[in-house]
Amino acid sequence: MTGREENSPATGAEQHHRALERLYVSAPINRKFTSKLHIPGEGLSRITFTVTPEDYHAAGAAHGTIYFKMLDDAAFYAANTLATDRFLLTTSFNLHFSRPLRAGSVTAEGRWVSGRRRVFVAEARLVDAEGEEIGRGTGTFMRSRMALSSLPGYAAGGLSGL
Repeated sequence: MTGREENSPATGAEQHHRALERLYVSAPINRKFTSKLHIPGEGLSRITFTVTPEDYHAAGAAHGTIYFKMLDDAAFYAANTLATDRFLLTTSFNLHFSRPLRAGSVTAEGRWVSGRRRVFVAEARLVDAEGEEIGRGTGTFMRSRMALSSLPGYAAGGLSGL
């Protein structure tokens, strides 16, 4: 049999990933942007969300706020999978718009690129329901002084040792 058996205990990395997913849900901003974070493994993240006409600017496509928020979050969480002790902070983010974002299902895919100590680099891309890339970005993230274990959303699962 390959992989982890269904009833075996989660590894420390898996516990960290689930705690980051809970942290995402606990962020008040995510009440305004209905979305779901999944962390499939170290250095990876996936956020699914739906764009509606309520997210549009005056010209009938999603406002750049949506691009930035979802790309930053996807890159941030991909990077924070490698930092098990501290909350990361975005220090810079470069954004590239490829095409207008219309109503429908969208996925933000994040991937860690480099860095493991103080500074992390991660990238993300937005993909629409047809698989077309509609935007991408690269961010730089730094360790903060905030312990992940001190954040209620992260600690909700009782992960006191991470």
